[in-house]
Amino acid sequence: MDAPLPLNTEFLFRLSLSVAAPQVVGPTRSGTLRIVPVTGGTFEGPRLRGEVAAGGAGDWLRVEPDGTTHLDVRLTLRESGGGLIYCQYTGLRAGSPEVMERLGRGEAVEPAAYYFRTAVRFETGAADLAWLNRLIAVGVGQRPPTGPVYDIYAIL
Repeated sequence: MDAPLPLNTEFLFRLSLSVAAPQVVGPTRSGTLRIVPVTGGTFEGPRLRGEVAAGGAGDWLRVEPDGTTHLDVRLTLRESGGGLIYCQYTGLRAGSPEVMERLGRGEAVEPAAYYFRTAVRFETGAADLAWLNRLIAVGVGQRPPTGPVYDIYAIL
């Protein structure tokens, strides 16, 4: 067997979100569903920076009994040059029951104490940002009390 191919990444930006109180739909066939409105935020990196457009953005969280959280997030990003970017990601946040309970209460928890990763895709019609349409990105997340923060990397 040949050696595995390398996985190369490039840091794109840090995404910081502000969120409102979740709307708890309750227990469903696939876990407890919480819809978390995203009310704004910012993103900044070497090639991209801007803000999260408010309205219509949210996170459809499904929480397992042990606290493991499955994310389904949709955002509109407004790049500093004016271009709009649709950002959609799925992800997983998991840890010990104690850590997940602390996160659920909004406490500060060291990011190394839990697993929080996302798979990110972008869509844009802005010609200068079209390169985003042709890449897959991953995010490493953390959940401070102020709202979720992700470091987003392009997979090269």
